[in-house]
Amino acid sequence: MTESDLEQLFRRAQEADPDAAEQLFALLYDELHRLAEHHLHRGNSALTIGTTTLVHEAYLNMIGRTDVSFPDRQRFFAYASRAMRGLVIDFARRRCAKKRGRMLEITLEEGGVGSPEVKEATQDLPALNEGLNRLAGLDPMLAELVDLHFFGGFSFAEIATLRGISERTVEREWRKARTLLHRLVRETGEQTQQ
Repeated sequence: MTESDLEQLFRRAQEADPDAAEQLFALLYDELHRLAEHHLHRGNSALTIGTTTLVHEAYLNMIGRTDVSFPDRQRFFAYASRAMRGLVIDFARRRCAKKRGRMLEITLEEGGVGSPEVKEATQDLPALNEGLNRLAGLDPMLAELVDLHFFGGFSFAEIATLRGISERTVEREWRKARTLLHRLVRETGEQTQQ
């Protein structure tokens, strides 16, 4: 399928064509599955929700919404990543509420060029989610970048291709997003402690 065919399929799905939405889901299923695996790995390996379940729940969340649009591949995956992040956070909250345990912890530190690694300075998932929501209010493109790279596992090169910009620009935006997000998460933590 050509990029032009895919864009037309996105347009038809956007216009509430159920056949187009199903075709789109089938075509992008493998990429959605990879995205779900990355979310589950990023969230915590102890989560018992399955990758396939996460993909299907996110898809149901996406097709059930009339107030969102994803006219292209980038916005589709960014929204899918946000939907999966929300589902993982909700699942983690329910799991922690049952066990009355500590929330899952993660960080945005880089282990070099590539995917983020868990390091010693960690933040809990709900605080990160709140920080991302605040970042989306300030700069939606930076928040989308965090969803794609950190939660979605997309490389800088893949994001550059999706956005039609250079990889170096994506790396600069990532540094900016990470700096802002750390500040917003820290502020969120300070507000909840008061």
